[in-house]
Amino acid sequence: MTGENFAATGQLLGTVVAVQANFYRVQMDQEAGEQRSSTSSPFDFAQGKSLSDRGAEEKLNLNALLPHCPSPPLLLCTRRTRLKKIGQQVMVGDRVVVEEPDWAGGRGAIADVLPRQSELDRPAIANVNQILLVFAVADPPLEPYQLSRFLIKAESTGLDVLLCLNKSDLISQQEQQQVSDRLLGWGYQPIFISVKDGINTEQAARYLSNKITVIAGPSGVGKSSLINTLIDSAKLRVGEVSGKLARGRHTTRHIELFELPSGGLLADTPGFNQPDMDCIPEELIHYFPEARKRLAVASCRFSDCLHRDEPECVVQGDWERYEHYLEFLDAAIAHQTQLHQQADPESTMKLKSKSKGKGQSQYEPKLESKKYRRISRKTQLQDLQELYRDEE
Repeated sequence: MTGENFAATGQLLGTVVAVQANFYRVQMDQEAGEQRSSTSSPFDFAQGKSLSDRGAEEKLNLNALLPHCPSPPLLLCTRRTRLKKIGQQVMVGDRVVVEEPDWAGGRGAIADVLPRQSELDRPAIANVNQILLVFAVADPPLEPYQLSRFLIKAESTGLDVLLCLNKSDLISQQEQQQVSDRLLGWGYQPIFISVKDGINTEQAARYLSNKITVIAGPSGVGKSSLINTLIDSAKLRVGEVSGKLARGRHTTRHIELFELPSGGLLADTPGFNQPDMDCIPEELIHYFPEARKRLAVASCRFSDCLHRDEPECVVQGDWERYEHYLEFLDAAIAHQTQLHQQADPESTMKLKSKSKGKGQSQYEPKLESKKYRRISRKTQLQDLQELYRDEE
């Protein structure tokens, strides 16, 4: 998990587990905890003494002076001004170099950010290995369209996708088999769990060992409850499902990494109900495992085929999620068109701010500039002069 260590690099390394304002909570590597035990504390400097002067016996009791500092320790860090000047963003999940650690005060400064293995924009997390997608099979009921939308968003990241279906205690074994068979046709092998009854939660935990995992899914499916089950120290707030809307209430407010007992880190992300379809239309088809299977054995006639009504398309067929693909494709094309219009100053749309909307803005069609533009006074004068000449 930690990669480089202190012995190999001579630097104190850690992982950013939370970001708030301009402060970063960094979990230091185990080697940093060992380095702490051989470093003088600010208390000793205040007395004008070093640990070597006070003897080996007091040196062994250093940890007693730092009861609030866990092992490996957590430091609240700021970012060096140099990083800010070069525009280096520090994200949750980043591997960072920490300087001037104050072990007693739990403080430090981030001096550098190591190269990232992966990066997500929404949520903003670095070095993620996989996505744990959590849905409920009941309360709220499983919605195939919504599940498909989340799966496509997860596939677009290029990371491994693990699907867990919570509240399996609310349905029968026969219903579980029907859901499992259906999702196998989609290309996924779900894990049926029940956080309430402790069913298969240990099996799910094994997939998370020694990896950085992002947990995602709609509100109310039990993401926070699952984290609290896997990690006793998390103690996340848990909401209830709205009886009127059959949807969960949003409880997660920020991104934070939690350390798993078996190793690895788990990131809880703010819940959302409809992920945006901001992918490139031509790439959308590759986010469907069942479509990838078809394209692996055959090719469409046209290289730029969008798999709608083009002739000799190998993707078109009677597979279940084809209708989902067509809807997502329309959304992706609309998003791409909007981006082009924003980037093109001569587009047919313009961004107009509302005077009474407190900074709100909306897109409105542009008027034809030459047709509706007011004629300048110079042009009017020239036209009058030409008119006088014609009359003379």
